[in-house]
Parts: sequence; C-alpha cells; structure tokens
Amino acid sequence: MPSEAHEIIKAMLHESPLFVTSEDGVIDVQAARRAMEASTATSQLPEGIRVEPVDAAGVPAEWLSGPGADASRVLLYLHGGGYMIGSIASHRALAARIAESAGMRALIIDYRLAPEHPFPAAVEDAIAAYGFLLEQGIAPERIAIGGDSAGGGLTIAALIALRDAGRPLPGAAIALSPWTDLAGTGESMTTRAEADPMVQRDPLLASAALYLDGADARTPTASPLYADLGGLPPIYIQVGTAETLLDDSTRIAARIRAAGGAVELETFEDLIHVFQALAPHVPESLEAIEKLAAFVKRSL
Repeated sequence: MPSEAHEIIKAMLHESPLFVTSEDGVIDVQAARRAMEASTATSQLPEGIRVEPVDAAGVPAEWLSGPGADASRVLLYLHGGGYMIGSIASHRALAARIAESAGMRALIIDYRLAPEHPFPAAVEDAIAAYGFLLEQGIAPERIAIGGDSAGGGLTIAALIALRDAGRPLPGAAIALSPWTDLAGTGESMTTRAEADPMVQRDPLLASAALYLDGADARTPTASPLYADLGGLPPIYIQVGTAETLLDDSTRIAARIRAAGGAVELETFEDLIHVFQALAPHVPESLEAIEKLAAFVKRSL
C-alpha cells in the first residue's frame, strides 16, 4: 500500500513535473528550473528562522539561523536538482529544518549549474564555500556537509576533493537520496522504475550529460561511487525503498564500509526521492529530519 508521502509527491509531480523534455528527449532546462521553483514556492521556513544573504568566497549563499542556534556549529547545505536546477530558494526550508533540529546554523549555497557551468564547477563552489567557513573561524570538526540528490552526491564528492587536497575534513556528512553514479548502472534504475514517480533513467542520464559535458561519468568527483572512499568522516545516508536511485545509496554505503569508513545507511519503506522535503506535512519526513539532526549532533 503506497504511503501518504508517496501519494503526496505523485500528486505534486502531476501538477508540476520537474523534467520537461521535448519529443527527442532533450531537457528544457529553463522549464525544468521554473517547475522546481514552482513546486517548492509554498515551502515555509520554521518559525523564527533568520535569513542573511552572504558572499561565501564568491559563491552566493545564505545564513539560516534559528533561535538559540549554536553559532560555532554549521551545516553546509548543497541542494539537489540534477546539477542543472534547484536553488537556495527551492531548498531553504529543508536546510533550515535540519539545522534547526540540530541546534546549529546552516549555510546554503547557490553553486553554479549546468549546462552553463558544467563539471567540475559545482565541486569547486562547494569547496570554496567550505573554505569560507574555515576563514570565518569555524573549526572543521564543527562543520557538517550535507545535501539531497545531486547535492548528496556533491557532498561526498566534496569530501573526496578535500581529502585528496590534504585539507582538514569536516566532522560529519549527511546525504539524502544521493546521486552517486552518473553512469546510471544501478539495478534499481529499472527494478524501481514503476514505483518511482520522480526520477527515471533516461531524463537522469540526459541531466548527467549536461553536467558532465564530455567528462567520464565514472570520474570520482562526478560519481563518488567510483572513488577511493577511504579516510572520509562519518556519513549518514537516507534513502527510500521506492526510488530508482536506491542502489546509488546501498552500493556507496557498502563501498565506504569496505574502505574502512564509518557510514550509517537507513532505508525508509515505500518512500521516494527526497521525501524529507515534505516536512512538516508528512510524519515520516519529520521523523527523518530528526534522525539527520541526531546524527549531526552526536558526530560534531
């Protein structure tokens, strides 16, 4: 029996599909961006959240601070959207809810998007924003990096890039339905296709092609699934069992464990892509956010 969250997302997508394509399968990027913004326009911030725009080392960003937030702890949030859509505005409420539950501030950024700015622009902007936090005097062990979908994959890609550059790593990371394999090789891309009303293989690969712009889909900082995953901070991954990207989570969690890393993977029965964004309307979404916050609090 489909869950309430599953049915709500299906209804939302029927009214405003996220990936608008032409007859030949080409994504209409501008229409997709408008659809994303429209689908999240009614998202409300938790009461008392203060929003402060900031230039984070050249990357447009916002500070999100709730009453009593610990200013020494920060969640650097990277929004989803297939590396071509999404924004601070579309994901502000989700980032704010996670940070508020964890009693910390969030810095959410507008990293550059494809096709205007293909790989590795998003990775470069995530690294720049992390450097901005260090320059502000935030200790690395008091920083968590997190994101959903493409932003979840970008979270792990940023950790890999920071590690390889010999820079101090954040204390923890969270990934919501992360997109970690831009080659789209997971079995769930087909076995979960009928159950998932949001993400399908052909539009996903079209989005990947726009972002990669000719780069190999198995490049480690584009598709973290193919990276050396040793030496990363603790990571908590949430994913639904009714989404095509399920295997992107299960496989990378297994590979992090095989590399000796600390990873927690939690699957949510019958829930689909980034269901956490339905908070506060869906109980499962609120429960998941509380679990994300609890992980961050005990890890930092």
